[in-house]
Amino acid sequence: MWIPTLTDTDQPRYLALVDAITRAIACGELQPGARLPPQRRLAWALGWNPSTTMQAYREAARRHLVAGEVGRGTYVLAGSQEATLFRLQHADEQASRTDLRTNVPAIDPLGEQDAQALSWLLDSRQAIRLQGYLSAADLLLARVQGAAWLKGRGLDVNVEQIMLCTGAQQGLFTVLLSLCQAGDTVLVEAFTAPGIKAACAQLRLPMQGVAMDGEGILAQDFERMIRATGARVAVLTPTLQNPTAAVMSSERKQAIARIARHYGVQVIEDDVYGALTASTPLYRYMPELGVLITSLSKTVAAGVRLGWIVASPSVLARIDPYAQSAHWGVSPLCLAIACQWISDGTAQARLQWQTGEVTRRWRLARKLLGPAMAPADAPSPHIWVTLAGGAEGCRAVGVEVVPADVFAVKSTPSHAVRISLTAAASAQVLKVALQRIACLQHP
Repeated sequence: MWIPTLTDTDQPRYLALVDAITRAIACGELQPGARLPPQRRLAWALGWNPSTTMQAYREAARRHLVAGEVGRGTYVLAGSQEATLFRLQHADEQASRTDLRTNVPAIDPLGEQDAQALSWLLDSRQAIRLQGYLSAADLLLARVQGAAWLKGRGLDVNVEQIMLCTGAQQGLFTVLLSLCQAGDTVLVEAFTAPGIKAACAQLRLPMQGVAMDGEGILAQDFERMIRATGARVAVLTPTLQNPTAAVMSSERKQAIARIARHYGVQVIEDDVYGALTASTPLYRYMPELGVLITSLSKTVAAGVRLGWIVASPSVLARIDPYAQSAHWGVSPLCLAIACQWISDGTAQARLQWQTGEVTRRWRLARKLLGPAMAPADAPSPHIWVTLAGGAEGCRAVGVEVVPADVFAVKSTPSHAVRISLTAAASAQVLKVALQRIACLQHP
């Protein structure tokens, strides 16, 4: 029976137990599917009232770490490792630690565009959109502006190849739901983003990881895995791959496209970070089979919930045959701001600021962590670092990062961690955190 090790804190007992469950899941001590001790039995072992353990299990279930079944007990969920990334922290814990776990864009504290956008909504009477749904004209305008935005990625697409979504994660879920059936194998990078893992787990799509190097997946192993699994769908992030920050060369992309074409594999491309680079999407080399998903979240503003799914009209017809489900959650106000920003150049200006800030922080990380970082030439908002102490070592010096097993498709011993450079409130906060991590390598 799993018995947690609890430390004395000022927080309520039940929250201490929830934190212990979170840590056990994050480090692999509790694996998906593992059964937790019965609430009363654990309460007896800890010398607690059963109501305390009951409250802890309820909170763990609310955070999507565990689920209880009457007559069977409480089990660790398949997506629990991903859920540990977003657990709530107490104010005292936040004050003493620097959280570099979540991939969020850097915040410009001096930026005035946010307030200007809200003023524009009022001055132009756009706020009346709160009372209505998206119109056909709204949808067309957002597709036109999406095509204009994608020109910056080197893509020349028309509105018939574009569908709206509320962001890349929702877009990915919609595409997988439409193109796959439960039980279908999906090929992904050997280390892949938690959002991709969570979507596949929720849709009951078994994942198979493709071996990687500094450019992403290996063409030879991609072909081998297609033959071995019979997979007809792959989800890849060729540009600033999460978590490794790998960027595919044009030669590698062409090789992947040739293999996908030969075997009829549909490649779903997560391109949320692509605009931070000059790298052309993989979609350019296989528009007949590819599906590109992008948004403004990582490059312009996370709160502007608007993204685009790009594919051939025949593929889009399979994804959303009634032209309803993909864009259903798009807010009319977010759409209005996004379209205005793209048309007046604000979106491009924000992208340039974000790119500059990412570059500054990435160079700082290069200077402080040096050889520990995976080889990369393109500045990235996140880095893949191999540390002797791993994530636990970072936590010991007051910095929260994400361990490799959160991203691994198969359990693989690794001391690598992902560090989100743009999660820090400022470059100065980041510098202090990275200096602490550097001390782990050179005490």
